[in-house]
Amino acid sequence: MSAVRRSIQVYDLLARRGAMGVRAVAQALDLPLGSVHRLLLDLADEHVVERNAAGEWELSFRLLEVTGLQLERIELPRLARPFAERIAEATRETVNLNALSGGFGVCIDKVRGNEGMQLDFRIGARSPLHAGGAGKAMLAYLPPALRGQLLRGPLKAHTINTITDKVELNAELDRTRARGYSIDNQEVVLGVWCVAVPILDRTGNAVGALSISGPHPKAPGNTIAPLVAMLLEACGHVSRRIGYAGQWPLVGQAPLPDADNTVPFPQRRAAGKSRGDALPPSRG
Repeated sequence: MSAVRRSIQVYDLLARRGAMGVRAVAQALDLPLGSVHRLLLDLADEHVVERNAAGEWELSFRLLEVTGLQLERIELPRLARPFAERIAEATRETVNLNALSGGFGVCIDKVRGNEGMQLDFRIGARSPLHAGGAGKAMLAYLPPALRGQLLRGPLKAHTINTITDKVELNAELDRTRARGYSIDNQEVVLGVWCVAVPILDRTGNAVGALSISGPHPKAPGNTIAPLVAMLLEACGHVSRRIGYAGQWPLVGQAPLPDADNTVPFPQRRAAGKSRGDALPPSRG
């Protein structure tokens, strides 16, 4: 078997299963342990894979950087872009579209506002899940087991406002589920606030998030209701188009249990039956 074919098998395995030890990779692919170890070291030299805090191997983001131009062709940017443009024009702040990839959020599209100070990620840039609006919006709508896996190891402080205590962070994620949106109180960049709403797939789990960020303070409550309404419309439309058929808007979601969660949305209702459904009509 060629090294290229083995490399592709490793990519596929790590993409499907997440972080794994070298012995687990070798057993799953039925390959010699030494060969797999050398292959992983070669891929690490090219920044295609990396070791996490537990010493396991996982995909890095080199492949996303190499194929960055292809990201514009995937579904989420195509569906979200018209909404993002209208939101940026209305708010004068930057609208970022993030996708969940590995242990990070990856910026796959953005529309920049015209305010002076912006949280302006480049396309393909990755951001932590525990800090920032988009990351917390996605974390709040993932099963507990996956959330715990993504939050392994210490949480880095990006500013004095970054939540680095996991108990406090999980409490914030529960509050996010209760209100249906997340808040970034200068957790990534001092002087920049953010509000974000998740995008859900057909299983009810977050696959992305749309956020509005800029220099104007944002706190839970009525003052940001217009921003939340715009994001709910956009993310609801995108979520429906990629197969989500559960409750919308995402308000009043109960905290997730500590155990493995096999039904992540116990309040799920049939599509179109939820009270206050703010989705726009389907567009072709």
